[in-house]
Amino acid sequence: MMRKFMITCVAVIVFASVFLGRTMLTSMAKEEKAATRYYKSVEIQEGDSLWSLAKEYREGGSLSAKEYVEELKKMNNLREDTIHTGQYLTVVYFAEE
Repeated sequence: MMRKFMITCVAVIVFASVFLGRTMLTSMAKEEKAATRYYKSVEIQEGDSLWSLAKEYREGGSLSAKEYVEELKKMNNLREDTIHTGQYLTVVYFAEE
């Protein structure tokens, strides 16, 4: 009786380990797919702001809106959040390979 119980326990543990291990590895592999950064120049249109650009272009990346705005400011040598219609800015966008 005790032997059957032990065999059953071992079988359950092995099955759970294989199933859960595979699930975790699959999930980790999906998370590791990092998006590639691409850059382009965009002309600022009326009503655009750094925050609206962040909303439009940060998808697929790991940056928060605030981090993206800070990145835009650094890339374009901006000291403030103010941008003007007709101005060109370099923006970063993300795409999976």
